[in-house]
Amino acid sequence: MAGSVARVTEISATSDSSFEDAVRVGIDRATQTLRGVRSAWIKEQEVLLGDSGISGYKVNMLITFVLE
Repeated sequence: MAGSVARVTEISATSDSSFEDAVRVGIDRATQTLRGVRSAWIKEQEVLLGDSGISGYKVNMLITFVLE
C-alpha cells in the first residue's frame, strides 16, 4: 500500500488591496521555495490600519506540502 507524508508550515503574507490577494501572494511565494504544495488553510485574517484607515490586509496560513 502506497502512502505519503506531508508537512505543514505556517506563513504570513500581506497585500495592499485585499485578503484574496494576500492569500495569492503567500501561495505564490511558498511554491517558489517548497515542492509538492497541496493545500493552504487560512488560519487568521488581520486588517492593518494607518492614519487614513485600512492600509493593508494580512493573512496567516498553514501550507501543506508532501515530503519526497
